[in-house]
Amino acid sequence: MSDQPYLLDTSALFTLIEDEAGAARVEEVLRTRSAIISWISLLEVVYVTQHERSVAEAERRYALIKALPVVLTWQIEEATLLAAARLKATYRVSLADAIIAAYAIQANAILLHKDPEFELLSEQVQLEALPYKTT
Repeated sequence: MSDQPYLLDTSALFTLIEDEAGAARVEEVLRTRSAIISWISLLEVVYVTQHERSVAEAERRYALIKALPVVLTWQIEEATLLAAARLKATYRVSLADAIIAAYAIQANAILLHKDPEFELLSEQVQLEALPYKTT
């Protein structure tokens, strides 16, 4: 088994929290691999949850994520910032996704996600897609 870390995208966190298809894979990664979560994913989980549910639920989810066995990135280094800028300028991805992908690139991590937007970056970052939601 490789010791390459995983970087969990916001969509992977929601998959775990809401027990969606793919939650077992997120749990497996957390149990068996080194995992990273960026500050921007924490931000997204908190604001989306607060908007859709409540402040109390957002705070509960924030505390749960902080208790996971992961490395939390709280700062952005210059190399990560420049990588994110290049991704955002070159591909049609959101700012948050560009930053998350840049963290994965800088950490040489596999980006675990459930966001089809990341497929645009498949030549730039290693990806592992969880089952996409069907609408």
